[in-house]
Amino acid sequence: MNGNAIPLVLPDTHRLLMFIGTEQPLLILTRSRETKKMSSRSLLLLSNSTVHGSGYLEWAAHHIKEFLTGKNVKRVLFVPYALRKMDNYAETAQKKFTSWGFELDSIHKAEDPVSAVNNAEAIFIGGGNTFQLLKSLYDNKLIEPIRKRVLQDGIPYIGSSAGTNMATVSINTTNDMPIVFPPSFTALALIPFNINPHYIDADPASKHMGETREERINQYHEIPDTPAVLGLREGALLHVTGQSAVLKGLHPARLFRCGKLPEEFPLNTDFSFLLQ
Repeated sequence: MNGNAIPLVLPDTHRLLMFIGTEQPLLILTRSRETKKMSSRSLLLLSNSTVHGSGYLEWAAHHIKEFLTGKNVKRVLFVPYALRKMDNYAETAQKKFTSWGFELDSIHKAEDPVSAVNNAEAIFIGGGNTFQLLKSLYDNKLIEPIRKRVLQDGIPYIGSSAGTNMATVSINTTNDMPIVFPPSFTALALIPFNINPHYIDADPASKHMGETREERINQYHEIPDTPAVLGLREGALLHVTGQSAVLKGLHPARLFRCGKLPEEFPLNTDFSFLLQ
């Protein structure tokens, strides 16, 4: 392992093989109880970018502006890899952030994406297809640089939908179709549990016979030693500061853990117990 690598924070006994551009396992990663607390991390993890009846990021505007200004951020590095039409995507994000008084650069226009990350004041990874996004991060060798900047240097990280999936242990609980195949499902592991963005409750009046979101997450937990999954409904976000993780936004969240019944948690719940 590179001597500068930041150890992945994974659930106890949960082991993952990580492949980076090779068919040979590069890292076998295990979290111990003695893993160093990541007191410098600062994350804003949105379930989605747009809620019904509002524009792009409008529902989270106050949270995002407060989050960035609190860290004296003037310029944001945007990662649009989750969509194919990256120019259009970057333009949408740039217009919004400029209207808030921030400058925004898109990493897809950088000659050296790694250098762009290393010089970023803050990183915003937008939503789209989670598989495509993760593959692009691996292809551009950005996994370790982003982890270092966020967990060691303490720069703010904003994720929305697929960008929120990137902050978790793995993309196993995404809702997306595997339109491409990344070399690993292991994500950035900025937090030691998974999130299901766009979490939706079953409609008891529906005649749809497919699995509900809750059933799919329970199927995931049939695999031994899988981490907790926090179901974030649209319009909800998780604000992580060091060892604190507070639920904000518009809706409560639903927590799934192996061997336990799902639990509802109201706004302002501190999920710091999931970071242990």
